[in-house]
Amino acid sequence: MNHAKTPTTISGRLKLFFTFFDSRWEDLQRHNWKTTVYRDFSAGLIVAMTAIPMAMGFAMAMGMRPEHGIIAGALACVIGRTFGGSKYQVYGPTAAFIPIVAALIAKYQTNGGSFEQAHGFLIFCSILAGITLVIFGIFGLGKYAKLVPNSIIVGFTVGIATAIALTNFEDILGIESFKDLLGQDEDIKGGIFKNIGAALNNLDKINLWSVFLGVLTFALTKTLLRISIFIPGPVIAMGVATLLSATVLSDKGIILVKDIYGSIPNNFFVFTAPSLPAMTSAVFLDIIYFVGAIVFVSGVESILCSSMADKLAGNKGTPFNPDKEFFGQGMVQIIAPLVQGFPCTGALARTATSIKAGAQTPLAGYFKAVLKLSMAFYLAPYLELIPMACIGGILVWVASNMIKPAEIREIKALGKFEFAMMVYTAVMVPVTDFLTGVLSAMVLYFVVHKFYARKRKPKLPIPA
Repeated sequence: MNHAKTPTTISGRLKLFFTFFDSRWEDLQRHNWKTTVYRDFSAGLIVAMTAIPMAMGFAMAMGMRPEHGIIAGALACVIGRTFGGSKYQVYGPTAAFIPIVAALIAKYQTNGGSFEQAHGFLIFCSILAGITLVIFGIFGLGKYAKLVPNSIIVGFTVGIATAIALTNFEDILGIESFKDLLGQDEDIKGGIFKNIGAALNNLDKINLWSVFLGVLTFALTKTLLRISIFIPGPVIAMGVATLLSATVLSDKGIILVKDIYGSIPNNFFVFTAPSLPAMTSAVFLDIIYFVGAIVFVSGVESILCSSMADKLAGNKGTPFNPDKEFFGQGMVQIIAPLVQGFPCTGALARTATSIKAGAQTPLAGYFKAVLKLSMAFYLAPYLELIPMACIGGILVWVASNMIKPAEIREIKALGKFEFAMMVYTAVMVPVTDFLTGVLSAMVLYFVVHKFYARKRKPKLPIPA
């Protein structure tokens, strides 16, 4: 692999960061441009069809509206493909951001706040995080994202997957649909322990038809994608569940997207300004917390995704540039939230799908963004008819894909300490919160690892 030299000066890096046709386009040649463009278009189409239901699900799990996920994913891909440091990476909403965004929206929408105010504060924090990432990229700090131990990354992924699965059972169980039908106030949103406890207390209100649609969506998506990545499993599963809920199950009390969010508009490009609540010590600490969380997820997940993409694609040319990737991530977090969006980063599953579908250059990302917006524009009146149980099924499928037994076995093979750190992180992330779980794990890791390194260091013999 040809390792391109990263400029050592700030001016050199800035010049590289604003160079559009750089080494990421080296596989697009005069002799193969037709084949390459066709492969990138095919990959973009496959990812776009898969991304629509996933983006809607991520957005709703975060406390946002469905259309916010669609526009955020499309914009993030265009911005990331323009300024990022990877040939192959697909940008969009990711599961790792769900607990962060959901916590911010929930906290600042309660106590008299509106969704617009909470969203404005999210945009403010995202812009600050974006500026931080841009500065990190300019000063060449992208390489330090690789220092996060793999045991903590795997544990963090497992913890996030667990949190997603447990916090989306409301939609699958149909408890909220019974709440709406019967005029009751029970709702199992609000955290893992509250969700589990409330679910156990409301077993008599479970809508078995919702459970059926959720399980059907999960099973159909998983089965179809196992057959071939060229089959848009989530779209087909979503279509089947929607058709069933609109026909034979129309009178079974199944809650639809429109029952919660109303109609889904197709005027996606609406400017949304950042806003800041009255400054207090609590708000100041929240800014530090949420900005730090967005920076951490953006940096680590984008570097991890870029590295995985190079390996999966068998990249024999120039590898991804971590500093330019940080800069691109910063631009995503600054621009995307301003247009009805929220923080996004490199999406591992969608990047892998894109590569397996034949993507070779950043064109695949641009095709994905345009095709996704085009399909969503014409499908908007039908997207609101999707059962919430279907969205829950897709998110549980996403969670199941995040837990990879092979990665867990690799960590276990590294020794008891690495395995213990993975388990600790996996437990602490859903039990406490994202940043507390990860930061405490990193502190423990480096303190204990340093202690063991000293303990194992051989003592030099005392000269006679």
